[in-house]
Amino acid sequence: MKILLTVQDNSIAPRFDQATEVIIAQYNGQTMTGEPRTIILPHRSAEELSDLIVKEGVQCVVCGGIEDSFHKFFLWKKITVIDGVIGDHSEALERVIAGELRPGAVLPSARGEH
Repeated sequence: MKILLTVQDNSIAPRFDQATEVIIAQYNGQTMTGEPRTIILPHRSAEELSDLIVKEGVQCVVCGGIEDSFHKFFLWKKITVIDGVIGDHSEALERVIAGELRPGAVLPSARGEH
């Protein structure tokens, strides 16, 4: 499964349409395959980010707020969206892999817990 996380300053970006950095990780159901890739986008564009998600074959998107039209587009494309996530991107990735990340999650890193 390919997982994409929108990133801003080591945290999940608060808004999908404002993200300029993403991390793409590959998970085979048991372990990560290779190192996660960081991609710096040339500018903020929800449309271009959506195109990248589809072209990369991403199956799960982790983000903060996302417009309903993009959320529906991803669902139509059979891409899981875990939105409204607040906290550190590495913690979010760990929780996705463990099957524990849910929409609206406020991670311990966002609450000052470790």
